[in-house]
Order: sequence, then structure tokens, then C-alpha cells
Amino acid sequence: MIFLKTDDEIELLRKSNLLVGQTLAEIAKAVKPGVTTGELDKIADEFIRDHGAVPTFKGFPNPYGSPFPASICTSVNEQVVHGIPGDVVLKDGDIVSVDCGTYMNGFCGDSAYTFCVGEVAEDVRQLLKVTKEALYIGIETAVHGKRIGDIGYAIQQHCEAHSYGVVREFVGHGIGQDMHEDPQVPNYGRRGYGPVLKQGLCIAIEPMITLGDRHVVMEGDGWSVRTKDRKCAAHFEHTIAVTAGKADILSSFDFIEEVLGDNAI
Repeated sequence: MIFLKTDDEIELLRKSNLLVGQTLAEIAKAVKPGVTTGELDKIADEFIRDHGAVPTFKGFPNPYGSPFPASICTSVNEQVVHGIPGDVVLKDGDIVSVDCGTYMNGFCGDSAYTFCVGEVAEDVRQLLKVTKEALYIGIETAVHGKRIGDIGYAIQQHCEAHSYGVVREFVGHGIGQDMHEDPQVPNYGRRGYGPVLKQGLCIAIEPMITLGDRHVVMEGDGWSVRTKDRKCAAHFEHTIAVTAGKADILSSFDFIEEVLGDNAI
């Protein structure tokens, strides 16, 4: 069932999503060679709780019933999504996607950003650049009266024009009082197909794009997803509200990119 949000509910969603952006900015300050993904998780957990929210990811069950053990997902290099923070030490040249969720005032926030660690190869930086572009192209398509398939089509066309793989098995989603609501929001699709976008619909759009083949495999931990060919993957995500005009982006990369400065993608 698809729940349309009132203006007041959208403002509560905005607060939760802006906190996600601020949390990712705190992580941006710490991303460097020698830091562990577990240390990034601790920063996020403390920052979220200090601001009166709780991390929505912690304890979230997977289809096998295993609760996610951390407050953020940290997916390094060939990991696409749902990487579990721990003892992995970030190295110069790595990339790390950090996905973060908050719950505050009854509503969820959800956003992701892929960071460069030190000096990253140019072909990988280009993957990040195109994936981020695809996110905003998808958002531009999220207009009242369009359909979910229009968003996926726009993202897919942009990424495949650069010969990148578009992951099929994991998708964006509706968001509100629950982190995952209807409808699903794939990063591929056909124009004119899928649920109609209506004013008040709030969705998380999140391209997951690979440098090589689009196929992925699940790691033995039951959470971490990586590319089958072990080539790098990028992931950027915004939560948006569909309005009568252009989409209202409820999350923000501004806090992150203020920290990154000239090093921002």
C-alpha cells in the first residue's frame, strides 16, 4: 500500500533526513587511510543518538531473520550495499559507500554517499561521478503524473551510456514512518510503466552502479552484497517528496560537500 504524506509529515521526514546528511558529514571528516569501518560506525551511532534520534539500520532484520549489527552500512570497493562495519581498514585508493538511516519524531531518514579514500583511480572517480549524476537525473524525472518506470529508465539510460552495470536485485523504496514502504523504485525500467507518481509520495532513489558487469552475489554474512566480477560499485541516495512541481529533496549532500571541499565528486 502506498501512503501519501501531508505537508506536516513531509517536514518531519525532512528533519530526519537532514540529520542523516549531517551524520554523513561527520563521517566525511573521518574517512582517510588507516581508519576502520567500525570507527566510522561508532561516529555515526553517537552523533545520531546525541541529536535525539535512533539509527534505523541497527537491529533491522534481513529475510533470514538475522538483525543488522551496526548503525550504518559501509560497502568498500566491490561491495555494492549492506557492508557490515568492523575491522576493515580503509586504504589509499579505496572507495566506501556509507548508507545511513535515522528515526526521529516518528519518521525515517535515509541517504547514502560514496567517499574516496585518498587518491582514487580516475576510472573509479568517473564511476562515482556518473552514479551521482544518475541520481539527480532520476530525481528530475520524479514529477507528479510520471511513473516509477520513468525514474528507472532515466537512471539506466545514463549509466549504460557510460557502459556501467545497473544492479537489478536491490532497489529504492517508499519511505515514511517505516524505512521501507511501497512502492519499490528500481534503477532500471520502461517509460510509462509502474505506479503513478502523486503529490505527497516520498521515495528514496538510490542508484547502485557497477564498473563492470551488473551481476552481484551475497557474501556469507547474509548482508554484504558485492559485484560478481569484483569490480568497484558506487551508491548514492536521496530521499525526495513528489510535489506539483519539481521534486523536493529532503536529504542533503551540502553538509558532506562542505567538508570535502574541492575533493567532492
